[in-house]
Amino acid sequence: MKVLEISGGRTLEGTIRISGSKNSSVALIPAAILADSEVTICNVPEITDTDALAEILDYLGAKVKRASESIVIDPTTIINKEIPEEMSKKLRASYYFMAVLLAKFGHVEMYFPGGCSIGARPIDQTLKGFEALGAVVKEEENRYIIDAKNLVGAHVYLDMPSVGATINTMLVAVKAKGETVIENAAKEPEIVNVATFLNNMGAKITGAGTSEIRIRGVETLEGCYTEVIPDRIETGTYIIAGALVGKELKIDNIIPEHVEMLILKMKEMGVQVEVGPDYVTVSKTDSLKPVRIKTQGYPGFATDLQQPVTVLLTQCEGESILEETVYENRFKNVPYLNEMGSNIEIVGKKIKVHGKTDLKGTQVEATDLRAGACLVLAGLLAEGTTTITNIGPVLRGYEHIVEKLTEIGAKIEIKEV
Repeated sequence: MKVLEISGGRTLEGTIRISGSKNSSVALIPAAILADSEVTICNVPEITDTDALAEILDYLGAKVKRASESIVIDPTTIINKEIPEEMSKKLRASYYFMAVLLAKFGHVEMYFPGGCSIGARPIDQTLKGFEALGAVVKEEENRYIIDAKNLVGAHVYLDMPSVGATINTMLVAVKAKGETVIENAAKEPEIVNVATFLNNMGAKITGAGTSEIRIRGVETLEGCYTEVIPDRIETGTYIIAGALVGKELKIDNIIPEHVEMLILKMKEMGVQVEVGPDYVTVSKTDSLKPVRIKTQGYPGFATDLQQPVTVLLTQCEGESILEETVYENRFKNVPYLNEMGSNIEIVGKKIKVHGKTDLKGTQVEATDLRAGACLVLAGLLAEGTTTITNIGPVLRGYEHIVEKLTEIGAKIEIKEV
């Protein structure tokens, strides 16, 4: 079994360069199937999620070449066949293959996607989008068979602004006849990244990044070059690390606007943050004020930063309140933080964080990706040694996390036990 072992209390200084966005990459890689010639995607992070998607592409017959920070995909040899459960369950993003295979071939068979267990994560809004565009969906236990003799543009209203449903509907609509309008669409930067990629292929998409997206279907899409945006969740995670144990720690290659809500909340706490055009410099501040945080879709406070920021709330003087509105099972990190010395109460969809508390290293478990990131941050701060088990989820979302933290002064390593 592999574990992460962290010796806490060390000052972090220097520069961390942010990698390409996980949440963009995992949509862009399947989207390449829609092209009729070779596609190049640059700034792709080397994480297990992108490896799993490349494995599915290879299984379907695509020609895939990986180089440093890039992936070249030739989809012209793709064969439409059922994606087996052992592949689809590795990650949530496998369901983007549902959309692209449906759009390209009018038929797809695959199993329910996997990913972190952070509460109910239904794909009903994705299926609603498919059906609105003319698809017939059959569900056999956790297996889906989806057919569409003709995909026709339609008006799609999402019951909630789901990122996955917005992207999936967009991926199908680019090949549907006529115009599709997605209302109550999610606004996340990753959606804009995917829309730009599709438009570079020859799609006709307007409004990405707003609540209304319009897509006029086209018959063919050609290969192109695109670049993945910087990962805003990785950015936020390392900014929080700097606020905990940093000394003029520079977080470089970022889009500050994408983490604006986090930065505003940190300034409200009293954290020393300097914002540049494509970087942030942050240092530890000894006296922090408590705050209230409520997770929301972009541009609100990101649910993926809720667990990491909880560590910083333990260092605020007084009671902070954090409300989770996106996923109902995203407090699995809390019992482990309390074992390390925090004083956190779970009250329904909220947590009350009573600070300031000292943290001490112990053995904890990464129950999901962002809970794992939270525990890494706690380990960097805590006195003594923190051992994190089940580190697979962390490696799914953070490229070279051990190397990046080691380079700026952390003592962290992967061990076999």
